[in-house]
Amino acid sequence: MSQAMTVKIKLNPNELEEELITLSSLTYIKTVNSLVSEMVKSKETTKKSSKDIKAPLNSSVKNQAIRDAKSVFKKVKKDNFKKVPILRKPVIIWNNQNFTICEHGIKMPFIVNGKSEKIEISAIISDYERLLLNRASKVGTLRITKKGNKYIAQIAVEIPEPINTSVKTMGVDLGIKIPAVCCTNDNEVKFIGNGRMNKYVRRQYNARRKELGKAKKINALKKSNNKEQRWMADQDHKISRDIIDFAIQKNVGIIRLEKLANIRKQTRKSRKNNRSLSNWSFYRLASYIEYKAKLVGIKVEYVNPAYTSQRCPNCGHINHAKDRKYDCSNCQYTGHRDIVGAKNIIYAPVLDGNSQVA
Repeated sequence: MSQAMTVKIKLNPNELEEELITLSSLTYIKTVNSLVSEMVKSKETTKKSSKDIKAPLNSSVKNQAIRDAKSVFKKVKKDNFKKVPILRKPVIIWNNQNFTICEHGIKMPFIVNGKSEKIEISAIISDYERLLLNRASKVGTLRITKKGNKYIAQIAVEIPEPINTSVKTMGVDLGIKIPAVCCTNDNEVKFIGNGRMNKYVRRQYNARRKELGKAKKINALKKSNNKEQRWMADQDHKISRDIIDFAIQKNVGIIRLEKLANIRKQTRKSRKNNRSLSNWSFYRLASYIEYKAKLVGIKVEYVNPAYTSQRCPNCGHINHAKDRKYDCSNCQYTGHRDIVGAKNIIYAPVLDGNSQVA
């Protein structure tokens, strides 16, 4: 079994390399749009090869542009030519035989002074990204796009799922005040994320949107909302990465999570945390945990969430915790409420259905 994914790497081109990327990207989408227009006009797939395209692009890039144009035309034809999409965002794509991952960058061919020349562009490749590239059973295309002022290299790869024989289990309790609490069946515990900081940042975004709404700045309002969503997704990536790193460190083979559909019902709402609870995507966080776990061979299971934060892990008696503190009236066991939840998740009944939207 292999898992398809995209490895994203930040590029650091110098001024000349930036101009080269920009020019090549604009030429690429212009070539694709031109080919699509020709095919739509003739109502048939182009017979052109790279030799027929007069553009300052490497032959392999021209061939990729032809493939992309054919793909767009196929969709347009299927839709009975109702709408012909026009690419506007600069992008350029190389196939897997025309780029090389180096120690400090990525080498790819450009047309310089009329000749094809491979140029190495400096890149920030983290240990995690390099690990994925080294483990890839198949490397696909390289795609360079611009996001804001940054250039991003997107490399399509297939990662084989390793086999983890460990039966050590870890429960993960997800929440608002503390985003994630991990506990293994050996009582190894880790608190992950900063719920107070998360709520503060989101209140700032909310206050900003109220100001923009009163000023009727609709475009700025949309940008603010998109920025918040990107920030939330980034937080989920960091939290899920820390969870998996902890699981690897403790040789965990199984991660258990609560069934996501019930998380909001379980958490006590208040005026301060109501909006955070209603908008935070527990499903997205769980999906990040699941796909990152698969990459390292860790199995993810979902359990029945009933009484996970109320049942005493020592005697099984049901108690209601006061804020973060849990006291058992039956056996006098005391502990942190979220640790109690994570412990109970380890031994809760495993559900056979798929996770549901939070």
